[in-house]
Amino acid sequence: MTTAIAPHGGQLINRLASTAEAEEIRTRAGGLPRLTLSARESADLDLIAVGAMSPLAGFMDRADYQRTVGEMRLADDTLWSLPITLSAPPEAAAALGAGSEAALHDAAGRLVGIIEVAEVYPYDKQAEARNVFGTDDEDHPGVASVYRQHDLLVGGAVTVVEREELEEVLRPYRQDPAETRAAFAGRDWRTIVGFQTRNPVHRAHEYIQKAALEIVDGLLLHPLVGETKPDDIPADVRMRCYEALLEGYYPAGHVHLSVLPAAMRYAGPKEAVFHALLRKNYGCTHFIVGRDHAGVGSYYGTYEAQDLLRSLPPDDLGITPLYFDHSFYCRRCEGMASMKTCPHGAEERVILSGTQVRDMLAAGQVPPMEFTRPEVARILMETAA
Repeated sequence: MTTAIAPHGGQLINRLASTAEAEEIRTRAGGLPRLTLSARESADLDLIAVGAMSPLAGFMDRADYQRTVGEMRLADDTLWSLPITLSAPPEAAAALGAGSEAALHDAAGRLVGIIEVAEVYPYDKQAEARNVFGTDDEDHPGVASVYRQHDLLVGGAVTVVEREELEEVLRPYRQDPAETRAAFAGRDWRTIVGFQTRNPVHRAHEYIQKAALEIVDGLLLHPLVGETKPDDIPADVRMRCYEALLEGYYPAGHVHLSVLPAAMRYAGPKEAVFHALLRKNYGCTHFIVGRDHAGVGSYYGTYEAQDLLRSLPPDDLGITPLYFDHSFYCRRCEGMASMKTCPHGAEERVILSGTQVRDMLAAGQVPPMEFTRPEVARILMETAA
């Protein structure tokens, strides 16, 4: 049995070199122009290679880039919300042209792949920022990342010879789209809901995940473990929190934990679409969208991501979003609730911001059990000490 959903674009892309191909590429890479990837570009390359970014087979050429930035579409009209690009300094780009190749190296100097250059082209960083992030404010972390890029983009198909390196604690949980799909099929799951997070799972997250589980066969808990903001909780700490929570509070037969080694863009609504499409490639049929999905600061409205997803043609998106309101523990209701289900005032609701939680941990205070499970609180306190 296979999962009931096709990859985005209809085919799961594979750009990993075979053993023989990898040997041949390594042999001739020394004679090729060299491009060094940023952390985000390295993560994107790895996801392209295994089909997580299907239908992309490489970094975007000008036509795909311009339509994505301006219309949320690839050149062939396929829905796509974020530009996936490789930037190059002028001196490196000068050695490249259509039909040439370049060796791709990560920040540590490892040869990770090659790109078959289709095009080298200029782009407008401010226009990309305004269209993708809704702002050109350089205080926005995603905008700042775009501004740090080089001034030329290199588009073309890639072939990968070395996977991105992950921390040891994350490696057992790295599963590519073909592997998660096989895992779902092995459990006879026909409907799977994906959950995106870059934070520990607190009671509000647990509540909406379990609410979603009432209508599907399984949950893919799929934390993002690529590059995030410096003040986000480190991935290794979060993994310990996920493990403790799943062991004590979730039915093993209905939850699958795997990591998404992607970088955060903090693009709010458009990144919510991106996250949904990636989970579609991993085999999910449904995707949870809560409040301020992929947001940062006050750049986006609380439910702006939900509004964007609702506006898209369902056949183009191809995965079913599940929309959830702001959730919390209500003392009067004596349980978890949301704005849709609880009639009581703010004074009865346990709602803590990330800043409040960090301040409590720094002061040695245990977050209340109405906000987080005690096992998670203990791990967070140990690492904050």
